[in-house]
Amino acid sequence: MSTISTQLRNFKEPTKEQLTQLFFSLPPTLVDQAEQDGLEKMEINAIVSLSDDAEEDSYGGKLHLIPPYLSFLSVDHKSVRFTIPLCTIRRVEKLNARAGVYALSLALWHGMKVVVQLTSLRPTADLFCSLLRDALKAELQKGHMKLVKGFSKTCYSETLVAASSGMEENPSTQKLQQEAEQNSEGNETSYHGGLGLKYKFPGDPRRLREASKIKLWTKYLEKHGRNLTLLRYPQCTRLTQVGLPNRLRGEMWEVLSGSIYLRFVHPGEYLRILEENQGRTSTSTEDIEKDLHRSLPEYSAYQSEEGIGALRRVLQAYSFKNPELGYCQAMNILAAALLIYMSEEQAFWLLEVLCDRLLPGYYSPSMHGTLLDQRVFESLVQRCLPMIHDHFQEVDVQLSVASLPWFLSLFINSMPMIFACRIMDCFFCMGPKVLFQVGLAILKINGEKLLEIQDDGGFIHLMRDYFASLNESAYPDSQDPRSRAINRFQELLLISFREFSTITDDTIHAERRKYRSEIIYSIESFSKRAAVRNLKSLERFTKDQGGLIYDALYRAMCIAPPPAPVLPPPSLILGSNDDKPETRIGLKTFRVFLSEVATWARDEKIIVNGFQERVDREVAEHEFIDRLFFFWDTACRGALSFQDLVSGLDGVMFNDLMENIEWFFNLHDKNKDGYLTKDEVLTLSESFLFIFRYEVGDAYLGAISRFMTNAFEYGDTLLPRPEGEAEDSPPPEIGHNQPYLNLATFRMVVLADEILESFFETDLSASFRLEPVQLSDLPAGNVGFLGDLLSNLATDDNKKLFNRFTDQIGKTIGKHQVVHRPAIGRYKTLEEPKARESLLTPSMRRSPSKSTLSESSTITSVPSSVSISTDVSGQSTTSAPAGHETSPMTMVQTANAALMERTPFAIDDAKDEEEEDEDFFGDEDDGVMDEVDAFLEAHDNGLTQVERDVAKDLLNAKPVS
Repeated sequence: MSTISTQLRNFKEPTKEQLTQLFFSLPPTLVDQAEQDGLEKMEINAIVSLSDDAEEDSYGGKLHLIPPYLSFLSVDHKSVRFTIPLCTIRRVEKLNARAGVYALSLALWHGMKVVVQLTSLRPTADLFCSLLRDALKAELQKGHMKLVKGFSKTCYSETLVAASSGMEENPSTQKLQQEAEQNSEGNETSYHGGLGLKYKFPGDPRRLREASKIKLWTKYLEKHGRNLTLLRYPQCTRLTQVGLPNRLRGEMWEVLSGSIYLRFVHPGEYLRILEENQGRTSTSTEDIEKDLHRSLPEYSAYQSEEGIGALRRVLQAYSFKNPELGYCQAMNILAAALLIYMSEEQAFWLLEVLCDRLLPGYYSPSMHGTLLDQRVFESLVQRCLPMIHDHFQEVDVQLSVASLPWFLSLFINSMPMIFACRIMDCFFCMGPKVLFQVGLAILKINGEKLLEIQDDGGFIHLMRDYFASLNESAYPDSQDPRSRAINRFQELLLISFREFSTITDDTIHAERRKYRSEIIYSIESFSKRAAVRNLKSLERFTKDQGGLIYDALYRAMCIAPPPAPVLPPPSLILGSNDDKPETRIGLKTFRVFLSEVATWARDEKIIVNGFQERVDREVAEHEFIDRLFFFWDTACRGALSFQDLVSGLDGVMFNDLMENIEWFFNLHDKNKDGYLTKDEVLTLSESFLFIFRYEVGDAYLGAISRFMTNAFEYGDTLLPRPEGEAEDSPPPEIGHNQPYLNLATFRMVVLADEILESFFETDLSASFRLEPVQLSDLPAGNVGFLGDLLSNLATDDNKKLFNRFTDQIGKTIGKHQVVHRPAIGRYKTLEEPKARESLLTPSMRRSPSKSTLSESSTITSVPSSVSISTDVSGQSTTSAPAGHETSPMTMVQTANAALMERTPFAIDDAKDEEEEDEDFFGDEDDGVMDEVDAFLEAHDNGLTQVERDVAKDLLNAKPVS
């Protein structure tokens, strides 16, 4: 059975601080750890330049201290930005600047000096410097500064710059590449590289102008830093749009995406994950094996065991690191493309950044991120290309048929690798908005042809032909040779970044907020149908009823999420053929689920305070619910699946009278031997008290008391006696854990009481109600001041605060009332049904179990003001009138003893008929009438007014002579 996830409903919009961290590609775990260590964050206005004299290179913006990083963003959000780990700062000194200017000089690892002018007030600047000093000391104590040297040797940019500085007279690119190759083959600490170093990179290096790109990037890296200390000026973005060099592409991808910070702070973790999980198999590893040979099979490296092995290790390592996500189709395509340009460790960390931050939800089981962005893309097409959108609506062409693979594989499966890698360059540099811009440009370029298609097949065929012709000239008939030199891919990038530059990150975030609720509801509806369809058996439920059970389970999981599944040890799953993992809930979630379907499993209070009338529902806790949980856990796994809940409810909701009695008996038969012990009989009576705790009057309380009396009397009578012992002798003593009451006897005792008989016949099954469940509303999709204000005010905490406030006012003015809603609700008045006679004759009624219960108290009546309830621990309690203080257990025993005590009337003494005839009209008639009078006075509540009048007339009547 497929898993049930509530992750979408738990989504929360990122805060301002989180958005800042996402923008600068900062690992959230490292930032949170620094905050736990007491390091504070701060932002300040500043002007950044590479030297003190270069005023033309100065940029104003905000400087963010987010330990262990220092980040900067210019005012226009595109001139300059950087993220520098504090461990790469070698020296900080205050400059002798002009009056009113507070300037710092930061000397970085690669020899650069960054001048920062703090333009805030002096106290603010001093505070920033103090926090910066504390953060630098913390990095020094952790020893991270010593790791920079060894880590830098793994980056190709270090080899590139070092070779360029040593060959200033004749910087031949070919010689540079030969030296880099020698270093990569002979030195263990050489830079990381991908499969392309051995199996060649896609494309022709000459046509791709690799030599020119290497030269331009070498100059930029020498001046503006590299790997951990790269400063991103506008020139960096332009060079990225032109295309990254093949040898430098892997490192630049991890620098631009921020995965280099994860690789830096987790050295050796990739190998450790592989070693710890060596030999382990799971459903993810099985899916990985199926897709390995379908991952870029045209590339020569993936026709060999070396390439397949590297791809297998990266995908398995990620599935073990993130078992909740595991593996999803299309991840193999991404990993295969990454491994061409970077090492396994680099690809592993970049894959994590892709799945968690850059493309959230794209590769989850529900693929909600992909579906959401497809809805956003459709909205952008409707806004920017309305004619194409309207035509698709007329001919019923699904845009996602072609666009979903674009987004899911970053165009790798749609166009040649050399062009797909160019789009990935821009994607890592400028963010996910590139996918939307390129998608809109593709539709606009092919707009005229798209208006002629009539079905999905024509749409796919047209896109396939277009991608196959990206290397052709975009203007073959032009007179200008420069225009003829522009190919269709260059035209695509030009239109993407010029005509659709209005599609920004803020636009994408706003559209996602707008359509998130719609996508969540759609996914939940599909998941519900799939879960009901995948059930092994619906038992006697219909599909609609199965859906109602699913809704109750889903709501319970939203309120009390079950713990994340834990992978079993490798020895337990090697070669296993178990089904795929399924969602299982624990006891805490089961209590919430049962409160949605069973009336007695919740405490519903109707509260009236003069301002409002509301119903507060709380989840009840009792041993009876815990016992039901383990009773339904037939597989003894300590958790229940959706199928277990359906089967369990089926076992009680469709029962008749006898089946319900047997079900209740088996529920309390702990060792399943067909007998209840005395302790289990007491536990069963406590279950009755729990179910009937809020019923009106004392009818159910009396029924429970009579049940206990009859159960112990009849149980003691049926106990085996030694041979030769008289039948009227006391029964033998047995232990509390010895078999005492069988099913037949239990059934007889239940059927002796009309209230319990009615409960098992109709009320028990009727107390399980499958009703539509109201799930909590998702955050409103509309944005703006009023929408944000309402969403911030209408929170659960604010509602609870308002309810407490109105309740307090209601108590002050005397209008606060709390009424518990009964679970059964059959008796709505205090009039009680007549009590039944005992099942036993007077001679059989001498029961030690009964005497034990009656010895605890001598009270012969129960005040009508006493009510029985249940506390949160599941123990039965009573509430007495003011001024009486008794323990809960004492009150229960007193009530039970009083209701089970029977007055010894004289009419019970049977005599011969002749003696009875002689004495009936004798002198003792007044004594008999006195006993009748005492009986009527003691049991006045059992008679109606007419019956009491008849009894009085009988007492006042004269004897017949």
